[in-house]
Amino acid sequence: MIDGRFDVVGAAGPTHFFEALTPETLSHGYLFAGPAGVGKKTFAVRLAQSLLCVTPKTTLLGYCGTCSGCTRVMAGAHPDLYFAEGQVKIGEREGSGFHAAEEATARDLVRQLSMHSYAGGRRVFVLGDVDFTREAANALLKFFEEPPQGVLLLLTTTAVSRILPTVRSRLLEVTFPPLTSTEVATILEREGVEPDVAAHTAAIAGGSTTRARAMLDGEGTMRDAAVTWFFATLEGGEADATGWATRPALEEGLEVVKTLTRDWLALRVGGAGVPLLARDQAERIGRLPQRDPVAIARALGALGDAERIARTNVSPALVADLAKMALVSVGTRA
Repeated sequence: MIDGRFDVVGAAGPTHFFEALTPETLSHGYLFAGPAGVGKKTFAVRLAQSLLCVTPKTTLLGYCGTCSGCTRVMAGAHPDLYFAEGQVKIGEREGSGFHAAEEATARDLVRQLSMHSYAGGRRVFVLGDVDFTREAANALLKFFEEPPQGVLLLLTTTAVSRILPTVRSRLLEVTFPPLTSTEVATILEREGVEPDVAAHTAAIAGGSTTRARAMLDGEGTMRDAAVTWFFATLEGGEADATGWATRPALEEGLEVVKTLTRDWLALRVGGAGVPLLARDQAERIGRLPQRDPVAIARALGALGDAERIARTNVSPALVADLAKMALVSVGTRA
């Protein structure tokens, strides 16, 4: 018997939660919720590896890394691990094998869920960044409520409100918080990034490896656009939201705006020297108007409302207008 290792950075809460479970107390399905880039999918795959590892272990969480189960999971070729990302539609997908897929359909998943384990043990379904159409969700409700024996469902999402209540009620929700800058830097260094570059990037990534990697790849245009829009809005300039107020980038762009607003509030309450989240914008934030902290706090709350609205089908342009109104209102509360 071995203790096993569980090589996941961050996610202390989810790790403690699953460490306390046994194969008998493990639920049939979990919904991993949290911002993009905080390790939800990585955790799901490592949890799957723990369950598919064939080396006897003293705990549920952990794996040896060398057995046939582990090597197949790491190679993306385990016959009892199904992984797919993105939207799930009702679909007419062909095929009958248990496999990884770039795109899942409800009919495909129904077939896969009805199959037996190749290795004679547990089967694990990981649906990353999942977004069900209503038809697909309704087609799968029976399986979410009573999946076949030995099946574990692991779903991840950055927008819990987009998951139908009928699906959410059949899964246990586990929350993943943003990573610390040290944890982001650790992950970047493991990927070969120089320590000083990793530390600088992590400091302004807002706890997201997704955002950090985009910056390193020179894809910081969305964040840059949101930062420019934020300051233009407060300084009375031409505020163009088209660089971030798009359906794919809307929630992340709003998070950038909220982070800058939090820092503005922190400076007003704590004064110079208070630690900021957007460290690279500290000087510019310090030059913002000296407004009433209560008014800034109200604007932050209104931005939270805009963020919730962004998870519906409201147009991104309208959401950006709501965010702008929230910030402009602070100017009337000196």
